[in-house]
Amino acid sequence: MYDYHVHSNYSDGSFLERMVAAAADTALDGVGVADHCNVSDREHCRRYRRRFGFNLDRTYERRRDAIAELDAEHDLAVLDGVEMDYHPDDEAAIREFLADAGFDYVIGSVHELRETNVHMDYFAALSERERRDAVEEYFERVVGLVESGLFDVLAHADIVERNPALRGYATEDHYHAVAGALADSETVPEINAGRVDREYGQFHPNDAFLAVLAQYDVPVTVGSDAHEPGRLRGRVPLLREKLAGLDVEVVSPID
Repeated sequence: MYDYHVHSNYSDGSFLERMVAAAADTALDGVGVADHCNVSDREHCRRYRRRFGFNLDRTYERRRDAIAELDAEHDLAVLDGVEMDYHPDDEAAIREFLADAGFDYVIGSVHELRETNVHMDYFAALSERERRDAVEEYFERVVGLVESGLFDVLAHADIVERNPALRGYATEDHYHAVAGALADSETVPEINAGRVDREYGQFHPNDAFLAVLAQYDVPVTVGSDAHEPGRLRGRVPLLREKLAGLDVEVVSPID
């Protein structure tokens, strides 16, 4: 079993060495370090990178050297991945960066709606109609991410469910739109454990979404979305248990 979605101090996670050591503790065969990266020239994105110190577009080569060292030191494989923020206006910049960087695999994520992270309280102040429109916009963007052909993996395909203000507005039509796009692409969704041990308490995609993906024979890959060693150690057994109960093909994004 591999965990392809782990973060380190090269974005918003704990020290790289400690994350790899935690992965080794769980008897994984491999771990993929997929730190956040945004290459947009839009001003609010530049401001976000400055304030939060997300600099993987500048530091990935240094991280790659460290990954190679850790791969040689541990029995498990350590992979050089990335989690790229997706917005349709940024496709050219993303494509150019990825062509130069040459990561082992690329995870694509939609974290932003209306220049606001989907986790933020901003959405609680919206009317019900505005919340529904925001969720509609989210799934349209997810379909665009898949159809762009830029990504090996679609991360947390229903991340809007993490926000109580946006939870429950996703429909089967949304799930079918994403599943249809995935069925026609080489991008695979992940079983993501990023909130299974927190308030949300479920995997992404949720069971209803997974059932629709199964109708399209869409395979999945695996990611703990862990930012801390303790979360990684706790989520890997939960992922193993979840996968054991699924009738779905599990694939590697590097195959």
